Amino acid sequence: MATVNYFLTEEQQMIKELARQIAREKIIPVRAELDEKEEFPWSIMKDLAQADLFGLFVPEEYGGLGGGCMDICVALEELSYGCIAVTTTYAASALGSYPILLYGTEEQKRRYLPPIAKGEKFAAFGLTEVSAGSDAGAIKTIAEEDGDYWVLNGSKQWITTGGEAEIYTIIALTDKHKGPRGASAFIVEKGDPGFTFGKKEKKMGLRASTTRELFFTDCRIPKDRLLGRRGLGFIIAMKTLDLARPGIGAMGVGLSQAALDEAVKHARSRVQFGQPIISFQAIQHMLADMATEIEASRALVYSIARTIDSGEKDLQKLSAMAKLFPTDVAMKVTTNAVQVLGGFGYMKDYPVEKMMRDAKVLQIYEGTNQILRNIIGQSLNKEYSKA
Repeated sequence: MATVNYFLTEEQQMIKELARQIAREKIIPVRAELDEKEEFPWSIMKDLAQADLFGLFVPEEYGGLGGGCMDICVALEELSYGCIAVTTTYAASALGSYPILLYGTEEQKRRYLPPIAKGEKFAAFGLTEVSAGSDAGAIKTIAEEDGDYWVLNGSKQWITTGGEAEIYTIIALTDKHKGPRGASAFIVEKGDPGFTFGKKEKKMGLRASTTRELFFTDCRIPKDRLLGRRGLGFIIAMKTLDLARPGIGAMGVGLSQAALDEAVKHARSRVQFGQPIISFQAIQHMLADMATEIEASRALVYSIARTIDSGEKDLQKLSAMAKLFPTDVAMKVTTNAVQVLGGFGYMKDYPVEKMMRDAKVLQIYEGTNQILRNIIGQSLNKEYSKA
């Protein structure tokens, strides 16, 4: 089979093969059951921990493998071939860790990153609220100083691994009169007084990934849990999303590839009018478009991941592109895979039905694709105004 050579390093190839093995042997056999039961994939998380994949994004001095954006994208693509609900649980720990990696003090890094790297504790990221989704600057959760403590009041909505994670990076207002410039970032631990969780949300897809509200009612945390400096919270959140979005694109690529493989397999075996349906030009053209757009998505994600690893600082437009295109492709490819399978595709006995339900969230979380288009457009306006 002809494939594009992306010139992975030996280490990246090992990561790819390891993640692929876990996806095939551990995730695919149970993904339908996890989806049906809405069951948190504890066993698979232990497999990922034993494979050191939780340490992939953590620097070596804190017990990790010191991998970059390209390394984690390679892993996320392969794991998502199996199930993006399981992969989202894994990826959420990276998302929750990035604020600590980017802005944590040495003491904070040494306290929190080693157990995350070992998979002993999961991290989660708390930005979204009822009134603050795409408009992240509209958050209302507040943090006030009280002696040697910060006291948090408010709530966060739709938080991945909420209730399961032990370490939370939370964006809250320390000066509500300054808007986004009045936001700060904090580390909150499961078990902190005044920190509780809402019910487990029932979702259309991504059902093996736990989503809950977070509630802060006079939640007292020590002063040394502030990340960076006061007023830096919105910047921390945006820098975190800049690092994370290519990973979401990689998840879209893995999911799309799985859907295409199922569609081709069915088209080769399904006989109508005396011949396999893959012999019909209409089906061939659908599959051709799917394959081409998947490869374009993969090339985009990999090239931007490598650009990030090269040290490029201005990431907002590129990371938006790396998430936008592959996730739109994932929605299109999974929908077309259902169409190729016809009535079979609509049945839960076949995996493409689940893939289509799961794909939708990729266009929504970590920045809706409409907002990402705004970001790209605004970046272009700035760039051309300087030309």
